[in-house]
Amino acid sequence: MSKLVPPHGGKLTPVLAAEAQRPELQAKAKSLPAIRMSSRETSDLLMIGMGAFSPLTGFMGKADYESVVNTKHLANGLAWPIPITLSVTKEQAADLKEGQQVALVDDETDTYVGILTVQEKYEYDKTKECKEVFFTDDMEHPGVQKVMSQPEVNVGGSVVTFSQMGYATKYGAYYATPAQTRALFDEKGWATVAAFQTRNPLHRSHEFLCKIGNEVCDGLLIHPIVGKLKPGDIPAETRLKCYEILLDNYFNAKSAVMRVYPMEMRYAGPSEGILHSIFRQNFGCSHILIGRDHAGVGSYYTSYQAQELFDQFKPGELLCQPIKVTSAFYCNKCEGMTTEKTCPHSPEDHLNISGTKLRAMLGAGELPPSNFSRPEVLKALMAYYQSLK
Repeated sequence: MSKLVPPHGGKLTPVLAAEAQRPELQAKAKSLPAIRMSSRETSDLLMIGMGAFSPLTGFMGKADYESVVNTKHLANGLAWPIPITLSVTKEQAADLKEGQQVALVDDETDTYVGILTVQEKYEYDKTKECKEVFFTDDMEHPGVQKVMSQPEVNVGGSVVTFSQMGYATKYGAYYATPAQTRALFDEKGWATVAAFQTRNPLHRSHEFLCKIGNEVCDGLLIHPIVGKLKPGDIPAETRLKCYEILLDNYFNAKSAVMRVYPMEMRYAGPSEGILHSIFRQNFGCSHILIGRDHAGVGSYYTSYQAQELFDQFKPGELLCQPIKVTSAFYCNKCEGMTTEKTCPHSPEDHLNISGTKLRAMLGAGELPPSNFSRPEVLKALMAYYQSLK
């Protein structure tokens, strides 16, 4: 019997059709009226399909939507911090009837991904959603931009998916559903697993934090996001090379694994930290590392606001608990990796290289010091930045 934490809500609820059924469903979808999805809606559909967003089995109806926006809980009281919605124009909504089936098509690639059974349609307050989810309605925030550009009506309903948008082919064994990671952890005999969320290549401070999680738990899941990112972020293919270098050379293969998942970043800071915890619970993780400015962007959130939001939930609501870690860095006086919490020395003794400075150095062919990041990782990154020229 598995020793892992149970899924959120008690059981996994994947809606990805068996492989043998997919051609028939795809043919059926092409005969139906279609709703074209944004990249974020497509990535959410993939997460629902694989069971990562359990207990959701479709896009949220009005009761769940309003409860999530107002209380960070589903209508049944289960913790959930961010609406998972599908939007259409008023003109499209007028043609949709309850019980009707419609095809769901990724707008960027024209790929048929699933079928939705319409249960309801409702208008919503975009500005209120942004203020509650992102804690801002500033149009410079990339997540706010996405919500404010959505059509006016949300469509709620159950879905079935029949495509993985090429992720399973592209990433091979690294691409795993919650059922697959749970089976892997059970096979390894792990009862507790720490997840590390990342959208960036890992430098030494990230590596240090991962190893803290690895000491606390039986195993470590390095779990990079490979869905769409904002302009300027490093592409998944390059990041994957960097992760492989670290896993092959600096982590114990007996206690650390990497898998990827297809969600698109919202940059929702604290709210996204809670969502990361919930779906990591579905993947079988008992803990998640929550550090400085988790899932943040710009200066919209205070350094440890994500950690603070966890404290607003009652004990037992989130079974994947945060490992709260402070900013890590190399200290010249400590002569090693340390954190804000443990290092007594002044900032002048700390090695801090901003992302902007790092990109400039790599683009110029200049390797940062090895106490910032592993030399093999820096060489892979340098090759990427120089290719941009």
